[in-house]
Amino acid sequence: MDLREHIRGIPDFPKPGILFYDISTLLRHGPAWRTAMAQLAARIRPYKPDILAGIESRGFLVAAPLALELGLGFVMLRKPRKLPGATIGLDYALEYGTDRIEMQADAVQPGQRVVLLDDLLATGGTMAAGIGLLRQAGAEVPAAAALIELTFLGGRERVGIPCETLLRYDD
Repeated sequence: MDLREHIRGIPDFPKPGILFYDISTLLRHGPAWRTAMAQLAARIRPYKPDILAGIESRGFLVAAPLALELGLGFVMLRKPRKLPGATIGLDYALEYGTDRIEMQADAVQPGQRVVLLDDLLATGGTMAAGIGLLRQAGAEVPAAAALIELTFLGGRERVGIPCETLLRYDD
């Protein structure tokens, strides 16, 4: 199955000049979504994760069902003040300012192997911040993964660890 057929390109979203790669068309097609999860599972399994982490919000859509597929738990990395209880966080730079990502302080244990997932790898800033946050908690992060990679934005280099992606767009 060609998963690319199930990704819709929406021009000029969220602003003029941007081509948005919409995964909602993949999510609503059961056989394609199942194929995507099976392919990601096959790519992630060799890293022997103990738990998966997903970046808010579309990363949750990838990490949660994949964790279920692999028989693992799932950890949420969220925007500030969205999680109950004690949290730890990491501030990071964006092209246009700063942002923060947080997780519950007890979400991962020191030494746990955590693979981080998102729907899309673009510049790599948020993915790198997620890796930094997980490491701050003592986790080992052997790999990251995403459904889509925009190779022309160079995010893979910024992430600095192996990154598995199913679809790559070069422009």
